[in-house]
Amino acid sequence: MPDALKTSIAVAGAGLEAQTHRMRILAENIANASTTGTSSGSDPYQRKTISFVSALERETGISSVKVHRVGVDETPFTLVHDPGHVAADENGMVKMPNVELLLEMADMRETIRSYEANMQAVKQARELISMTIDMMRG
Repeated sequence: MPDALKTSIAVAGAGLEAQTHRMRILAENIANASTTGTSSGSDPYQRKTISFVSALERETGISSVKVHRVGVDETPFTLVHDPGHVAADENGMVKMPNVELLLEMADMRETIRSYEANMQAVKQARELISMTIDMMRG
């Protein structure tokens, strides 16, 4: 297999892996968008974030993307007045997660598009490999 095709598949594969991790974090945020604390005044679910870094593989010299770290969003929690809630403080205020569903959905669309672009790159590289093999046979 030509080195250029190996490189393109390796880079696209790293992109697929990174976007898979990103999608998992987004799904977790969406699933916990209304998860409050379990006792009076306790903190709710805190939105997770993910960051990437460019990484160079020393053996191959290929530069690709990798997950740098998963962190938490330090945006303040929203307070909602609900005195009957189990997580309500002495003033009847409940801390709500700092997850914005519209932001998460927009990030999810971007993640899906990036995933699809990487998948398309892998498919095209595979087609080129197949065409090369067919030419060598003929």
